[in-house]
Amino acid sequence: MDYKKIRVKDVFVVGSALFAMFFGAGNLIFPPYLGVVSGSKWWITFLGFLFADACLSLLVIISLTKFNGEMDALFDIVGKRFSKIMGSVIVICIGPLIAVPRTAATTYEVAILPTIGSGFDRIIFSVIFFAIVLALTIKPAKVVDIVGQYLTPVLLISLAILIIKGSISPLGEISNRVLIEGGLFSRGIKEGYQTLDSLGAFVFASVIIASLVDRGYKDERIKVRAAITAGVVTVIGMLLVYGGLAYLGATVSSKYGADIDSTALLVAITHGLMGNLGKILLAIMITLTCLTTAIGVTSSCGLFFSRLSKNKFSYEKVVLIVCILSAIVSNLGVTQILKFALPILLVVYPVALTLVILGLFSKKIKDRLVFRIATATSLIFNFTVVVSGLVGNKTIIDLVSKFPFSSLSFEWVVPVFISVAIGLILSKKNNEDINYIEETVENIETID
Repeated sequence: MDYKKIRVKDVFVVGSALFAMFFGAGNLIFPPYLGVVSGSKWWITFLGFLFADACLSLLVIISLTKFNGEMDALFDIVGKRFSKIMGSVIVICIGPLIAVPRTAATTYEVAILPTIGSGFDRIIFSVIFFAIVLALTIKPAKVVDIVGQYLTPVLLISLAILIIKGSISPLGEISNRVLIEGGLFSRGIKEGYQTLDSLGAFVFASVIIASLVDRGYKDERIKVRAAITAGVVTVIGMLLVYGGLAYLGATVSSKYGADIDSTALLVAITHGLMGNLGKILLAIMITLTCLTTAIGVTSSCGLFFSRLSKNKFSYEKVVLIVCILSAIVSNLGVTQILKFALPILLVVYPVALTLVILGLFSKKIKDRLVFRIATATSLIFNFTVVVSGLVGNKTIIDLVSKFPFSSLSFEWVVPVFISVAIGLILSKKNNEDINYIEETVENIETID
């Protein structure tokens, strides 16, 4: 039976599940650092971070409800080949290129170095870490489900204690200095991109939509409403956790500079508020959370590429390749992974978001020409901007900085909007030409 009303229990269950999917150990390291570099204005960078992480993730899921949660169905509008490439890029980003290696790097820097020390070689650790991931991914064990089921509540309770204690007894005074160049909100958006939650939403959407359908929400309108409501629960949870962590970072902004390592900062705050016990507790939770995240994402990569290759690359082979590549990349360390990841994400995110926004109006925009022109514009524009920044082309950078919304890192919005308008005009003209030809043919047949 289709539910016409949204049940509170369903909203909280699905919303909590969505939060658990998005909430990984990697997300913990960004908000405190934003608090340090923005000081008393920590709330501005935090809002940018929340927007790029939680709000855009929710937007992705809402858009994909119109495609039964399948990203392939959305990307197919542009073309089958594009769909395969775009889907592969997203899965590689949340897999062996950025997210999965970062789980091992974060575990080493937050859990191993502060407790065991640098005597435990990073390379040896990465081999052990991904050997465990490989074993539990190829042959899933109940321990993974247990860790995933009970770890998130324990971690959240521990973080709540940490945040409350840090609010009641701050570690220092909040500095009025700002240690970053450019807009604060824009910096928050860029750090929010680094969580990869919005890209992960393309993969998680099918699970969330399937869960809603199983609970009786089959009508599209009620399904969208249920997804939005559950997403609001997730956003509220992220707001409280990320906001609290950003504030903790702001309380030590007078002690640290912009050169402080984000993982070292998290360890220092935890140790300052809870002592050695807190540092050990954090190490255990980070290790288990990172393992759970790595196992889940690696499994998703295996399923995606085995299906894409029509099982020419088996699930087991893909998982093995992902683990090997992730182990290699993880040895770069969290800081270096974040550095090379950002330019890639600044190209991928706008393209993905362009399609997500157009997907919301897919029933009104019936010509795929509009999708193709907008996607090409987003890709070419953002690729040019990112490359110009990397090679130091000030002419293009200065020009782009004058675009509307550039201070918010959304300088691509107006060019894409114009391309959509052009696409709609061309689409309308094509339809008129087609109608004219059809009418002419009908008239000729009538005369004959």
